[in-house]
Amino acid sequence: MTMTPPRYERIISNLLDEVRLGKLLPGDKVPSEHQLAKQYAVSRITSRRALEELARMQVVERTQGRGTFISENAAQQAKPIKNGFTTIALVLPDFSDAFGLQMVYAIESRCAELGWYCIIKRTFGQQALEETTITELLKRGIDGFVIFPVHGEHYNPVLLKTVLEDFPIVLVDRYLPGIPASAVVSDNRSAAMQLTEHLIELGHTQIAFLSPPVLHTSPLEERLEGYNNALSRHHLKALHFSELTATLPARLKPENIVQDQHALQEFLETHPISAFVCSEYNLALEVHQFLTSRGKRIPHDYSIVCFDSPNNPLEPPHFTHIRQDETQIGQNAIDLINAKRQGQPSHTYRHVIPCLLVEGRSTRALVKPSTPAPRPQKK
Repeated sequence: MTMTPPRYERIISNLLDEVRLGKLLPGDKVPSEHQLAKQYAVSRITSRRALEELARMQVVERTQGRGTFISENAAQQAKPIKNGFTTIALVLPDFSDAFGLQMVYAIESRCAELGWYCIIKRTFGQQALEETTITELLKRGIDGFVIFPVHGEHYNPVLLKTVLEDFPIVLVDRYLPGIPASAVVSDNRSAAMQLTEHLIELGHTQIAFLSPPVLHTSPLEERLEGYNNALSRHHLKALHFSELTATLPARLKPENIVQDQHALQEFLETHPISAFVCSEYNLALEVHQFLTSRGKRIPHDYSIVCFDSPNNPLEPPHFTHIRQDETQIGQNAIDLINAKRQGQPSHTYRHVIPCLLVEGRSTRALVKPSTPAPRPQKK
């Protein structure tokens, strides 16, 4: 039979949580015995027992005639008892079968092999939520972080502080230039070159690179650089269009898609294009839908390549794409945290994982219109 814990322990647990989360700070006054009794629907004997226990734990200080206050070392005393369990948090904007799911599987599996627990928290691309998540998990005694930083040009100050304090933390998918944080990333530059070279080999010379705003986001910067390098080698003109935002986290909404479509229409009206390098899978889907809605055929009229794609073993992929090694990224991230927790120094901050180009049904050789034979002149 399961025994119900004493009521005073529920009061203690809730007050300790408020200390850990920073809702109660040193010097703050704690509700009186009478107030706690009313709040928790218990007797004053029960509420008094809870405050006496917290005083014994040195979380509060009780002063005759003044009341009960949070002590100076309350946060230290309120730290959760670890019981030997190691808990790692994976903090990421989101994940899907196109990209992220296999990495989550790999991280959870590697944690299980080590006897660790894994917490998954999504930030939906919101920097404020990323900051709050890291702060609260640190207060709750997390042992390490794997973080997929949000898209944007400004660094998360809480993340930077955690890195500089030498806490066990590894970034995945992107790195922060100039910041000494271990990161496991794909070889985005070489991968983008592969995609672009593939299109050039098919005869395409008017190739556009499509992306959301780069905003100092390392994967996009490197993919754009790889695209530019490939075109430069063949003395071709680069066309970068970065005003597409509907596929960013929390922005995949009808009104944003319509806005992207208008922008694409204006871009194509002023630039003759035969092929697109899309920085991500959802963007390739958006471009495909836009073109087919206007009667265009893929790949007959346009070729499209991208990064990532859902893996369906029963049929070939729709898009020719770069497949990132998500499993290797996830496993390496946990191995780096494990090494850091054991005091093993890391001699490199950036760990680069090779990618694979997978051909799909969205590309074909460019068929140039044949020149009509000259008509015989009348004699």
